[in-house]
Amino acid sequence: MRPSTVRALQIVPILLAGALLAGCNPVYNWRDYTSEDGRFKALFPAKPATLTRTVDLNGLQVEMTMTAAKVDNTTFAVGTAVAPNAARAQAALPAMRLALLRNIGAPDAAGTANLSVDITGAGQGTPMHLSGRFAAKGNRVYQVIVLGPAGKTPPEQVEQFLTSFTSF
Repeated sequence: MRPSTVRALQIVPILLAGALLAGCNPVYNWRDYTSEDGRFKALFPAKPATLTRTVDLNGLQVEMTMTAAKVDNTTFAVGTAVAPNAARAQAALPAMRLALLRNIGAPDAAGTANLSVDITGAGQGTPMHLSGRFAAKGNRVYQVIVLGPAGKTPPEQVEQFLTSFTSF
């Protein structure tokens, strides 16, 4: 064999290895997250950021902390707030759910007793899909949601996030 052919044959495996390594940069880079004050754990598909603001939950003003990560225009988020007592926390859940449905212009066909959501609406003129669960533990309320362009987020990624959530 000619030396140039030998060098080419040596380069091919290096190029293939480089291509394989480049393919190992996952879109969903799952990581464990334990909140400092919200008393929950979840797997996030990217490094989450946290923001706190005041929200109105059907007349109850609370400081809600949102911990969220974004992948390909889809937001994976856990919202937490503290109500004055367990009864008020439980009563706030339908308001949390309804507010999210209104944000994407989706009807509340399932009614306020349902503490989960899997629906498509429109956010800023774009079809958006919202999947989420709402829960209370003691005087804490939680919303665990995935919101993104309709049909763009793989269902297994949504399920992994939603089922990874635990409160303590």
